[in-house]
Amino acid sequence: MMLGLALSTLRHRRAGSAGAFVALFCAAALVCGCGTLLVTGLTGTVRPERYAAAPIVVSGDQNVHTVEDKGKGRVKEKAKPLADRAWVPAVLADRIKALPSVKAVATEVTFPVLLPGGPTDGSWGHGWESAPLAGLTLASGRAPAAPDEVVLDAATADRAHLPPGATTAARTASGTLALRVVGVTAQRFDSQGAVFFSSDRARLLAGHEGLVGAIGVFPAAPSAAADVRALLAGFPSVPAAVVRTGDDRGPLEFPGAAGARVRLVSTGAVLAGTSLLVALLVVVGTFGLSIQQRQREIAVLRAVAATGRQVRRMIGGEALVVGLAAGTLGAIAGLPLGDWLHGRFVALDVIPANLPVVHSPFPVFAAAAATLLSGWGAARISARRAAAVRPVEALGEAELTPPRLAWTRTGAGVLAAAGAVVLTVLLTALHSDQAATPVCFITVLLWCTVFALLGPLLVGVGTAVLGLPLRAFRVGGYLAAHSLRAGAHRLASVVTPLTLLIAMACTILFTGTTVDHAATAQRDGGTVADFVVGPRVPATAARAVAAVPGVRTVTRVLHTRVRDGLTRRSVQAVTPEGLSDTLDLGITAGDAGQLADGTAAAADGLGYRLGQRIRLTLADGTPTEVTVVALYGRGLGFGDLTLAHHLVAAHVDVPLDDELLVRGDGLTRHALTAALHGDPGLGVLDRAAAQASQTRVGAQVGYVTLGLITTFVAVAVLNTLAMSISDRRQEFAALALTGATRRQIRRMLGWETATTLALATVLGLAVALAVLTSYAEGITRGTAGVSAPTEGLALVLAGAATLAAVGTWLPARTTLRSLRRRS
Repeated sequence: MMLGLALSTLRHRRAGSAGAFVALFCAAALVCGCGTLLVTGLTGTVRPERYAAAPIVVSGDQNVHTVEDKGKGRVKEKAKPLADRAWVPAVLADRIKALPSVKAVATEVTFPVLLPGGPTDGSWGHGWESAPLAGLTLASGRAPAAPDEVVLDAATADRAHLPPGATTAARTASGTLALRVVGVTAQRFDSQGAVFFSSDRARLLAGHEGLVGAIGVFPAAPSAAADVRALLAGFPSVPAAVVRTGDDRGPLEFPGAAGARVRLVSTGAVLAGTSLLVALLVVVGTFGLSIQQRQREIAVLRAVAATGRQVRRMIGGEALVVGLAAGTLGAIAGLPLGDWLHGRFVALDVIPANLPVVHSPFPVFAAAAATLLSGWGAARISARRAAAVRPVEALGEAELTPPRLAWTRTGAGVLAAAGAVVLTVLLTALHSDQAATPVCFITVLLWCTVFALLGPLLVGVGTAVLGLPLRAFRVGGYLAAHSLRAGAHRLASVVTPLTLLIAMACTILFTGTTVDHAATAQRDGGTVADFVVGPRVPATAARAVAAVPGVRTVTRVLHTRVRDGLTRRSVQAVTPEGLSDTLDLGITAGDAGQLADGTAAAADGLGYRLGQRIRLTLADGTPTEVTVVALYGRGLGFGDLTLAHHLVAAHVDVPLDDELLVRGDGLTRHALTAALHGDPGLGVLDRAAAQASQTRVGAQVGYVTLGLITTFVAVAVLNTLAMSISDRRQEFAALALTGATRRQIRRMLGWETATTLALATVLGLAVALAVLTSYAEGITRGTAGVSAPTEGLALVLAGAATLAAVGTWLPARTTLRSLRRRS
């Protein structure tokens, strides 16, 4: 019976039903789209390109392993990916080739080669001996033989406009080379550029004597993979070599793929979790406003003997019907949204292009179920007070706004406020972006939950203060002041999503600018060199700059990542000679002048101490031990650790220096530029240019996140405003009967909107300021405050004001027009 009544009420209350439908539809689409990213990161596979024709590939282990003692005799093995490629001894290829079950092997070395007009990242040199790994054939020309001859894959040849017979300059770690293209492959690589040298020349340029990056195995029998594993188990000099087949070959070819999948999982999880929490907050507010507008209807039902349980079941049935329709359609709409998000992250180089999106039914069902349960729970929670009124008091209760909040709601608000305070304080103790960013979002949502629960109380105080000046504005302001005072519950339903919009937008925008500003300030203060040369500087260019008359010090800087146990640390590798002449790390203890191959300088706040021996795993998996000889305060600008250049450069995939810091007497930009004339693409840069691209990518990822969440919240704002105004037809009609003109009613609504916006702005900025201040305290370790560019803040406030104005004007115009037709 109550389900039939629910369907009947839905037909006759289309405005409220439409509002709930829109909120739930958007929530389902957003959760499904973010869930698609999460599933792609968990189950997606990276397609191999260069190893596509080799059924079995042997390589170094790309993970760092550690065993954690869980107590009571239990241990747990954990692994984290290396930053770069691990290498294996070349003699292993001969041992594998001798196996009866192996038909042939092919080895590969890899090193960076940058061509003018070619890709700036992912352009690699190899020996032509590795061509069988991809099944490469020549479309034109011949194989390379001389040291200056190369073959290009078809995509690289087209992009760089280099047909057979063309000559070009190529930048490698050892210097800039003059090359001649003698062939182009019939195949093309979509995710990388490939430059093939003669085998001897490639091994010399790779710089890993006696090592290879991978060994491709072509089996003669099905047991080949098992035989190779058995051989490796009895080869004690290669404890870290692993056998890869099938989909495991892709992550080997693209070492960054493991990190990309982790980023995709974390990004998808943060977005999906934040979206679901936002959806819960918005949907509860939407249903609360809808039920508040139905007080008279519910009162009649209670007066004719409907029980509270029946009323709750009716409202729950309505929510189930709306949630089922909106959740199903929204979840289906979330699939193309997931595709779009995947495409944006590929375009931003957050994930590789050959990690295709995974379409799974799990995000669809999860989004639909989460939306259905959210809507049903929100409706039941919102209906508790209305259904609890006794039948005799029902009609009287419907005519009056409740004088005070229910004690359960007040108690929940106080508990939420306590939790929000704890999380805000906790942010000051979180020193990494990976840990602090999710907590930031949760803290903002928790503060907005406080405002949703205690909204009528806060709004009552706010309108009491703002209502005093409103009364001075004759009819419109006077009517607005009294309307706001009488409709505190209705106003709170509008203020909450607007507060969420402002607080969330400011948090997403200004976490990045706060970190960037602090890092830039540290780099600017610590870089005391006269000039910065880069990017991707070979060793020959460093020597050429050092030979310029007047140059006193050239510091080579190379950025990479290492593992301290399983903890990832950012590293800058520098040449120690004359370091204080170009860099001021802000030494707080020790002496950076002691920096050498076996020593390190560490940033404050990471738990390191002077004299401590720390075991590190370099980017290619090579273990090393260093002694901490200095601590410095500018870790945000210069990395967690500073190591000797010679220690690091031989263990990274791209040993080209990110920048050269140059100091001297009487130096000019022209003199340095002239010294680099033989190295196209190099020049004198502005400071901190090496990190500019990373900053831009991080900012753009933040903008994608901002766009998703704020779009959803913006729809909720428009939806709530439309529901709030469209239900006030009787109020507007009563004002018209007492002599108020349409113009005066519009002015009243304008003052109400201005007051709503003012309250939301104050609350939203207060939340953002509290959260961002704690975030800055933790991330910068108290060295910098919040950085909120004026133009960004103005854009957020202008966007909120525009939404509030549009959300008021459109439904008000429609409602007043219908009012005129009735009169």
